[in-house]
Amino acid sequence: MSPAEWVASFSGPDTGLGGLFVASFLAATLLPGGSELALYAWLRLRPETLGAALALATLGNTLGGMSTWWLARRLPERALERFSSRHLSWLRRWGPLALVMAWAPVVGDALCVAAGWLRLAALPCAAWMALGKGLRYGLVALGATAF
Repeated sequence: MSPAEWVASFSGPDTGLGGLFVASFLAATLLPGGSELALYAWLRLRPETLGAALALATLGNTLGGMSTWWLARRLPERALERFSSRHLSWLRRWGPLALVMAWAPVVGDALCVAAGWLRLAALPCAAWMALGKGLRYGLVALGATAF
């Protein structure tokens, strides 16, 4: 089954955008997966849903990243002591602004964990995270709808 056919199986009015939201949420947790392909395929099938698809993918992915932040915030402060302060010094310096890179493969999840463990403020973390993730999804949408 091709990715487009897989997305089409969820493309009914009751399931399509909800499935995109769930895929985006799960892709931002520590679970493996990518939501860019799901968004791309969805927009190739249903380009008229561009605004809703972008909003739901960004919201789902941001909430997934913030769930990782929240779980890491619950870690005892000693839990990550083995990481030297030089590994986290740049995150302390940049603060929540660094989470604009939370969309990046591999380092994005680590940023969310580190930000939660460092107890960085939730609202600025979520705002910067949403900006980065929204810009990434915007590029995916541009690619999906440009041709």
